[in-house]
Amino acid sequence: MKTLRLILGDQLNINHSWLNTTDDEILYCLFEMRQETDYVTHHIQKIIFFFAAMRSFAETLRGRGHQVIYLKLNDNKNKQDLTENISLLISTHKIEKFEYLMPDEYRLELQLSKITKSLNIPAEMFDTEHFLTQRDELAAFFGEKNYLMESYYRDIRKRFDILMDPENTGKPLTGKWNYDVANRKKLPADLQIPAPLLFSRDVSDLVKLLDKAGIKTIGEVDQKNFIWPVTRDECLELLEYFTAELLPHFGDYQDAMSEEYWSLYHSRISAAMNSKLLSPLEVVERAIKEWSKRQDEIVIAQIEGFVRQVIGWREYMRGVYWAHMPEFTDLNYFEADRQLPSWYWTGKTDMNCLHHAISQSLQYAYAHHIQRLMITGNFALLAGIAPEEIDAWYLGIYIDAIQWVEITNTRGMSQFADGGIVGTKPYCSSANYINKMSSYCTNCRYRHQERHGTKACPFNSLYWHFHHRHRELLENNPRIGMVYRTWDRKTEDEQKAILRQAEQYLEGIDKL
Repeated sequence: MKTLRLILGDQLNINHSWLNTTDDEILYCLFEMRQETDYVTHHIQKIIFFFAAMRSFAETLRGRGHQVIYLKLNDNKNKQDLTENISLLISTHKIEKFEYLMPDEYRLELQLSKITKSLNIPAEMFDTEHFLTQRDELAAFFGEKNYLMESYYRDIRKRFDILMDPENTGKPLTGKWNYDVANRKKLPADLQIPAPLLFSRDVSDLVKLLDKAGIKTIGEVDQKNFIWPVTRDECLELLEYFTAELLPHFGDYQDAMSEEYWSLYHSRISAAMNSKLLSPLEVVERAIKEWSKRQDEIVIAQIEGFVRQVIGWREYMRGVYWAHMPEFTDLNYFEADRQLPSWYWTGKTDMNCLHHAISQSLQYAYAHHIQRLMITGNFALLAGIAPEEIDAWYLGIYIDAIQWVEITNTRGMSQFADGGIVGTKPYCSSANYINKMSSYCTNCRYRHQERHGTKACPFNSLYWHFHHRHRELLENNPRIGMVYRTWDRKTEDEQKAILRQAEQYLEGIDKL
């Protein structure tokens, strides 16, 4: 039976069972489409990463004897739309059956569902064979109970026997599940951090392609030296580098922020996993293997912190996404409606932490999780930025951003727009936390110790203003009680001065 199999740009799993055998009756198709480049304004490096990875993947398939149709962005036959491209190929090649892999984005799920219903040939969906859990599993696991990531994480560890005690069934190694409290250290001034492993690829042809097509992008790219891995071998090389050079200190400093080091001890393999060039299970197994060989050098807190991110948080967020879509995209617990400041697109702000985090994001299409949560996300939450504005920014600017993982982290954890589905309280802070975990405050025009005055750090007054204006929604949260007790101990004059300062900053937000 002549079969057309669709592979989306984030489904580059070379170990998928589909690919175990070759068959001349099976035709694989991959498309570069305006549908995907234009639904949000993406970082140029993000588009280049996906196009380059897709092209390499298609060549790998051909090299293994598979039949492949690859439509480049400027191909005359490319309709720039998934529905139209599939219809064209089915007609042109006299296809008798259509098969596709389970999409990870709700919008593509809807589109493919409509496509299959419109076809006059059989259609079948297959699992991507990437995640450890099924996408509807989290909702079934918790039922009517609150979603607690730690419970889900422990269950996954048990099922896959990851960092479990072989002598004590159902118990974790060392008897402790989570070492998060050991993963919050600030970088010592004298620490020698290894340079990041960067790749070098000439992508000038892709830059010209995007420019000629008139595709709007953000950020910058060194078109002669594209630094991100786009092949499976390169992604495996980056994983090897992480386990050998960075894992020994990953857990300690995973929350630290630095002006000098943009990647620190982070693996930077999220784009490789989200495109499925690497699988989460192989990633954690490789890291655990390294830890097992070097336990005198790599303590348990380093490996557990990494494993928790990959098989805990990532699987959890996917489960939340599929349990609450499409309504998740409309959640706005605080009714935030302010526009995103213009400097989120340029980095041109006097707040050094935001200037650095945004400028780094524009330069590399990358920032680690604390920069995203406690710098750019923190400010947006305190300032009352509309969640849809934040969603679009995060989805566009980061190389690893795909909606299933982006919106749950931003609208959910970062902005608390979901009212507590993902997190038990808003993740926000004053300048004190930023100063504690980074070097940003040292070279800032604003003073992190001051709450009001011409040089007072905006995070301080905005922090208190946020809690003041949302008191009715937050004061009964048991994790926030101390904040209101502290606020209530301040004099009336001090409270007024803080609120007045915050309102001045909000009125002139584009000039901060």
